[in-house]
Amino acid sequence: MAMLEVWGRRTSSNVQALMWCIGELGLPYNRHDIGHRYGGNETPEFLSMNPNGTVPVLQDGDSGPLWETGAILRYLADRYGKDEFWPKDYQRRASVDKWAEWSKLNIAMAFTSPIFWRVVRTAPSKQDQGAIDSAIAHLDRFLDIAETQLSTQLFIAGDTFTLADIQFGHILFRYFDIPITRKERPNLRRYYDALTNRNAYREHVMIEYEELRVSH
Repeated sequence: MAMLEVWGRRTSSNVQALMWCIGELGLPYNRHDIGHRYGGNETPEFLSMNPNGTVPVLQDGDSGPLWETGAILRYLADRYGKDEFWPKDYQRRASVDKWAEWSKLNIAMAFTSPIFWRVVRTAPSKQDQGAIDSAIAHLDRFLDIAETQLSTQLFIAGDTFTLADIQFGHILFRYFDIPITRKERPNLRRYYDALTNRNAYREHVMIEYEELRVSH
């Protein structure tokens, strides 16, 4: 098995999703801090791998570099994942992929920039509480869907841990950690508590983010 090369800082939520997946699959890797205060994502060398200048980027052995988190996750699941994680049957796989895409579009994108950035990466004196409250209300619609989904099964796409849980669950550490108003959702809380018992989640997702905080 080739050593995976990963470019991206550990405090990036997208890098956390990738690293959590790598940890769950038990794959060997080297990770390079790139982006934010570490820089390096605008160099010619990095842009030759990813012209967007974003992280993460993955290289698996002699294969070409991959970017876009969802595509990287599906690649790793296809190549290294077991059937229960990323089913070979096309209908079962599509069901997992459906929830993975839903999580990316309606949870990760609705939380990271509209809420996390406004609460953590914006100085308190410049925070717009009305915009934060509006973004939370928007996210709540989708978390209510997750609450219903989790009322009848252990994980977001069924009773087994799958790639969809990577896309959905990696956001929840920050969601439950930052000081915002949260509705009581016992099924979501039970699900999150179960994730925190996974070694790879604790190692790659439950990471302090003080380097991102803007205080003034």
